[in-house]
Amino acid sequence: MDAMERPNRTTRLGMLTPSSNSVLEPATAHLLAGLAGVSAHFARFRVTEIGLSPAALDQFDPEPILVAADLLADARVAAILWNGTSGAWLGFDADERLSAAITDRTGCPASTAALAFRDLFRARGFRRIGLVTPYTGDVQRRIQANWGAAGLDCGAERHLGLSENFAFAEAGPEAIAGMVRAVASEGVDAVAIVCTNLAGAALAPALEAELGVPVVDSVAVTLWKGLDLAGCPTAHLAAHGRAFAAGGEGRP
Repeated sequence: MDAMERPNRTTRLGMLTPSSNSVLEPATAHLLAGLAGVSAHFARFRVTEIGLSPAALDQFDPEPILVAADLLADARVAAILWNGTSGAWLGFDADERLSAAITDRTGCPASTAALAFRDLFRARGFRRIGLVTPYTGDVQRRIQANWGAAGLDCGAERHLGLSENFAFAEAGPEAIAGMVRAVASEGVDAVAIVCTNLAGAALAPALEAELGVPVVDSVAVTLWKGLDLAGCPTAHLAAHGRAFAAGGEGRP
């Protein structure tokens, strides 16, 4: 049965969530507020530090993620999304393998925040990306290299130099908006706020109006991808940012 034809007419989206993240759940709820027939459901696994050390990288071993995906599948979700950006520094291929494993294990279509960025940027023809993150310099450079290999030029970048995942949520709107303005001033096709624990989604519409370029937040783009996988239109959420606009309306 198609997700949109279930008796209660609810499309359920499953979101895999870093354990120390306190932004993505309320941000997703805010984006979905007033949207009838779609709900988001969350399962956590342990992520507390972002870095390139063995301990930090081991947090993204597939097995705990797949166990969490199994629990989401019990809720008969229409799609499962890894609502985290680890694929940005681990590589898009890592997220492709993870998504395939989730689908093989649960039968649900799956994707990730990093793949959603790539899919959206390719669909809209964006190549010059302003990269905004809370991460340390070595993680930022790894993202630039990975995205560059995929044809996304992230030479315009700003980062906060943080590694504790919980601390990312404490970055204030002024700091986030300042980074967005800085990279936009260097001439980009779009700005990517890369981290689902950085509170950028609510800032995007005003910044887009001010700067004249799409400002794509990680939580928002993950929701965009989840709705797409579930066969739901996204244009009705366009007030929350150009990522949700139909077709090529997100072009600068």
